[in-house]
Amino acid sequence: MFKHYLKIIWNILLILFIVFCLLFHQLIIYGIAQGKGQLSIVLNSEPIETLLEKKELSDSIKQKLTLIQEIKRFAIDSLGINETKNYSSFYDQTNKPKLITISACEPFSFKAKEWYFPFLGSVSYKGYFNKNKARKEIISLKINNYDVDVYNPSGWSTLGWFNDPVLSSMLKRNEGQLANLIIHELTHGTLYIKNNVTFNENLANFIGDKGAERFLIYKYGAKSKEFKTYENNKSDEKTYNNYILESKTKLDSLYKSFGKDEAIEIKREKKNNLIRTIVLGVNKLNLSNSKNYFNFTLQAFYEGNAFFMAFDRYDSQYDVFENEYTQTYNSDLKKYLNSLKKNYSN
Repeated sequence: MFKHYLKIIWNILLILFIVFCLLFHQLIIYGIAQGKGQLSIVLNSEPIETLLEKKELSDSIKQKLTLIQEIKRFAIDSLGINETKNYSSFYDQTNKPKLITISACEPFSFKAKEWYFPFLGSVSYKGYFNKNKARKEIISLKINNYDVDVYNPSGWSTLGWFNDPVLSSMLKRNEGQLANLIIHELTHGTLYIKNNVTFNENLANFIGDKGAERFLIYKYGAKSKEFKTYENNKSDEKTYNNYILESKTKLDSLYKSFGKDEAIEIKREKKNNLIRTIVLGVNKLNLSNSKNYFNFTLQAFYEGNAFFMAFDRYDSQYDVFENEYTQTYNSDLKKYLNSLKKNYSN
């Protein structure tokens, strides 16, 4: 009798598994491909301790790898970042980007395209290690009238699924940029809220920025070239980010003014005219290198709303975090992050 019931249960589970595979076969295929791509990077990474012992390794690379270990140690000891084995190995990209990240947005509203993944929930971007598969996704999104943003991230977090290695492209960054990036990604592995990409990315950006400031002061001093360079660049970035977020609000107002029967061609013309004004307006900003920012903003012509949504995803809540951090936690970053971990673990 027991064997009979066991057989029934087994058959039910088998049927459920088959149904799941049929319903989510594309997600399963995507997950396998992503796991394979990430595993390839992990398996072809080399422990940093081993690398540092190699005489043929240049001093400049050794210095950057050593710096990353210092950043990580500082983040754990002084900022409340969880200790992991991330960034204890190194992967040489051979000057080739490994991951292609895609995000998309509706053409006349700021409603992002979302993909659902188990454990992560709804996410407004999707990564590919395979260029051809990424290209197919981009074509499919554009056929369905989405505005699309495509970029190669400098780093990414696997949220504990793998031990994330240092990527060779990271070493091109200066001290402040590198500290920001490493602490940003380590924050993802410390606190991640399911179904809330905007919170996760904005928090990682905030902790990455404040953590980088503290690390630079700790290592080089508040009057150092490294700290002053970081702060000067950050001032430009803040001015630019605020401008793009304000421009997003203007575009949103334009879309809400469209009549239900207004022709697509007219909507598109109005949208393109406003984007043109926004792009040209970058030249009027008080920036130390407005040309670089202007050239970067040219992406808005072919990425449309997806360009502006990226700033919402990463930079729209910075002031909210800043106010809470300074007023409630007296600018104590470790206390603030530990409080967030406690609040969101419940």
